[in-house]
Amino acid sequence: MTQEQYAQRNDVQTSEKPHIYKVGIYGWRKRCLYFFLLLLMILILINLALTIWILKVMNFTIDGMGHLRITQKGLELEGDSEFLKPLYAKEIQSRPGSPLFLQSSRNVSINILDGRNMAVTQLVAGSSGVKACSKLLEVKSNSGKLLFSADDQEVVVGADRLRVPGAEGAVFSRSVETPHVRAEPFKELRLESPTRSLIMEAPKGVHVVAEAGDIQATCRNDMRLESKDGQIMLDASKIKLLKLPKGQASPTGSKQAVFEVCVCPNGKLFLSQAGTGSTCQISTSVCL
Repeated sequence: MTQEQYAQRNDVQTSEKPHIYKVGIYGWRKRCLYFFLLLLMILILINLALTIWILKVMNFTIDGMGHLRITQKGLELEGDSEFLKPLYAKEIQSRPGSPLFLQSSRNVSINILDGRNMAVTQLVAGSSGVKACSKLLEVKSNSGKLLFSADDQEVVVGADRLRVPGAEGAVFSRSVETPHVRAEPFKELRLESPTRSLIMEAPKGVHVVAEAGDIQATCRNDMRLESKDGQIMLDASKIKLLKLPKGQASPTGSKQAVFEVCVCPNGKLFLSQAGTGSTCQISTSVCL
């Protein structure tokens, strides 16, 4: 390239206007950006206000939330609390000196599970009553004395006195074993079997005592007093045998009101008018 051509090219480049390149966002893009920034600031302010409002309403503190407090011993609830799902806890107790209330609209169930998640002990308190299912049920006093115990084999009442205040008393469908049966003071004791027999047995004897009243034994059919190895004693100042059949008068013809008690071979008792000797043989027709 000659010098003249180079000079002409430089003159053409200097005669053209220089290009200006603008850097940044302008026009409608800039307005949209500012709008989104303003909307984002409004959302941030609303979110912050809602967060502060939730913290205020739920009573969030450093120790917990609402009625729930986190202590060194665990969680502490104040007032009434409602659980919509199962609650798992190692221990539930009330404040010292305050009662613990468990309230439900249907029932309250307490289940004890084994290693296979099978219920081995269950306590259900509902509107129909309280139901307990367990192998052994024990009730003890504060001193540790056994008051009541029940299992599949027997029921044990460990209290010093078992009191049944019902008007009908206590009903036992099978045998009862007890060392002592006593009525309350100034009340009568009745042992009754309306439709079956009443049997009292003891290997060393049955002792019936009424220190301030009478003893009355009534039955519909036969009453039997039996002693296999001993004797039956009737010890009283006066013994009355009412409604005994009377035998025939003695041939002596005496009209004295003195009778002797005769015993038939079958055990039947009857009265025979007394004479100088026994008159039981004369009235043996009563034994037939």
